[in-house]
Amino acid sequence: MTESRPATARYLEIEHWLREQVMQGATGDPLPSEAELATQFGVSRMTARQAVQNLAAEGLVRRQRGSGTFIAPRPMHRHSGPLMSFTADMHRRGMRASSELLSAELREANSLESGALRLDPGSRIVSIVRLRLADDLPMAIETTALIPACAPVLAADLEKGSLHEALRELGRIPSLALSWISARQATAAETRQFRLTSRPTLLVERRIIFDQNEQPLEHTETAYLADRYVIDATFALGGS
Repeated sequence: MTESRPATARYLEIEHWLREQVMQGATGDPLPSEAELATQFGVSRMTARQAVQNLAAEGLVRRQRGSGTFIAPRPMHRHSGPLMSFTADMHRRGMRASSELLSAELREANSLESGALRLDPGSRIVSIVRLRLADDLPMAIETTALIPACAPVLAADLEKGSLHEALRELGRIPSLALSWISARQATAAETRQFRLTSRPTLLVERRIIFDQNEQPLEHTETAYLADRYVIDATFALGGS
């Protein structure tokens, strides 16, 4: 097919049109196929594909092999500020937080966990891994390591209840957190746990939480789906 204008200008035109469809549509709505876009705009399928790929890379649309292209869920935003659990964060948004318990056990700490919790190498810790959901939509995989004294939380309802509430009932009050944020691609196992077919990009938040006595209580790594969750931050600029 011969295009009357440069391919760059044409796929940008298609991108703009698709963005309007995304803004006006709802999560899960289908979008035209590459073949339909090529016919609609009088371009090659390669040009149409480039426009769709760009929006997919931004997390605005989701491509499903054999099914088509659909409007992706809008990402949630969380402003950095006071310490807030996933459950409290979702309740604040008017959403129902729930969990699927992937594992809950006593095991040997790895070097990162023992260092964060100020434990001797090889110490046993309480390990809890949960798939976190908001209104039944998978949002994150949370891997938590707790000091051994918190072992009674293994008897709590860790799917419907709040882990931090269970800790408070033990007299261990989460009070202060240090946080680090990074990004990486999901592992094959995480991709399956998120019920996806292609490996997504993850926004990973690592926290060390201290109790009311400023003693290490919890080390948690939460891997959020990057197209569903955004962390906002405000910084004061120093002079230079």
